[in-house]
Amino acid sequence: MRAGFCLSLLAAWLWSAAVAAQCPPTAPAEEATPRLLDCDRLSGGWNAACKSLDDRGITLSAVSTNEVLGNPSGGTRQGVAFEGNLQVNLTINLEKAVGWCGATFHASAYEIYGRGLSAGNIGNLLTVSGFEATASTRLYDLYLEQSLLDGKLSVRVGQFAADEEFIASEYAGLFVNSTFGWPGLAAIDLPSGGPSYPLATPGVRIKAQIGDQLTLLGAVFDGNPAGPGSGDPQVRDASGTLFRVNDGVLVIAEAQYAINQGDDAEGLPGTYRFGGWYNSESFDDQHLDNLGLSLADPASTGEPRQHRGDYSLYVVADQMVWRKPGSKDAGVGVFARVMGAPGDRNLVNFYADAGVNWKGPFDVRSDDTIGVAVGYARISDAARALDADTAFYTGTAFPIRSNETVLELTYQCQIAEWWNVQPDLQFVFNPGGGVLNPDKPGQRIGNAVVLALRSVINF
Repeated sequence: MRAGFCLSLLAAWLWSAAVAAQCPPTAPAEEATPRLLDCDRLSGGWNAACKSLDDRGITLSAVSTNEVLGNPSGGTRQGVAFEGNLQVNLTINLEKAVGWCGATFHASAYEIYGRGLSAGNIGNLLTVSGFEATASTRLYDLYLEQSLLDGKLSVRVGQFAADEEFIASEYAGLFVNSTFGWPGLAAIDLPSGGPSYPLATPGVRIKAQIGDQLTLLGAVFDGNPAGPGSGDPQVRDASGTLFRVNDGVLVIAEAQYAINQGDDAEGLPGTYRFGGWYNSESFDDQHLDNLGLSLADPASTGEPRQHRGDYSLYVVADQMVWRKPGSKDAGVGVFARVMGAPGDRNLVNFYADAGVNWKGPFDVRSDDTIGVAVGYARISDAARALDADTAFYTGTAFPIRSNETVLELTYQCQIAEWWNVQPDLQFVFNPGGGVLNPDKPGQRIGNAVVLALRSVINF
């Protein structure tokens, strides 16, 4: 934990030192150097110092995210956790660099450190932080993207993640809990959590702009980013360099319909997404074995019935409902997402979230955003039936899972364009859907209160 934090600070120091070493001569008095708080990066004059790189189409950036989280009540135990990561990005405009018209190369990597509060203290399904992950140094993105037809069509080939473009909500991205990024249903039901942070996987994505309002996206990924096996999938692919292509396929498609996006639009902007995914891998039945007996039955083989393939359909809505007079983006926006999947082969068969954001709640803090959101994951009927059978065959008061719900209140304070600090409060109801506490026999895991503070710095 200390090593990772020190690495983040060291990276910031080295970056600043590099900038200082490359800074151009002091500008004339009439060209005053901007204040640090007015820069778009902590490195201040990096853009000017690296203008020669920019002219050749090369862009370097880094983002350091650190957070402290604690659960003063509930969970399997109480405590505090520190975690974070350093993300380094390289983007090359190949048209500028080598004359390859419309092509872009992108690569990124993470240094992940610390320990997660959900894994260590709560035992819930909807992880309390979207950055919680197994400590590692790993490659993430590595892809080429080709733009065609004056930007109306683009093709991406390489390693990347689905959560960068699919099932995404502009307003939900404000929140700390992971489910408001890559939704809990996909993270729980897909093998290894699907192609999402911190596991990218090889794939091909096509994006087409149809008119001014409609965008179509489709992608094919490897069906299991970490490959088959037991235990933590992030350990199975500890470096992000397995590049697996032989685990079936995950196909995902989405249509996006955007309204009132122009500066001169009379109405308020909104985006509506409709999509679905299909995974060709085999999935275990949540209730029955390969003979049709309950997996809880003492006569069961213990081998779950296999289902060929899995799928989900979803709807996402982002809509501004009030805009501050004279502002482009300050105001109130709402979001909602709904997803469903077959109950026989999935732990979660229904998921929904919704929330409201208010950007610029105070005149003196026009770039701050306050928000409240709720996420709900329903345990499937098949998994619930297995719980009931377990209680019957064991003769114990074994709990029957129902759902897990998270309520989050957050405030993102924009200290500078390159730095935001975000205090956060979450309430986790029915962790794990209502499972037994491994540290307290006979008792369910208690509802948890989570306090968090996140800091994000752009270099």
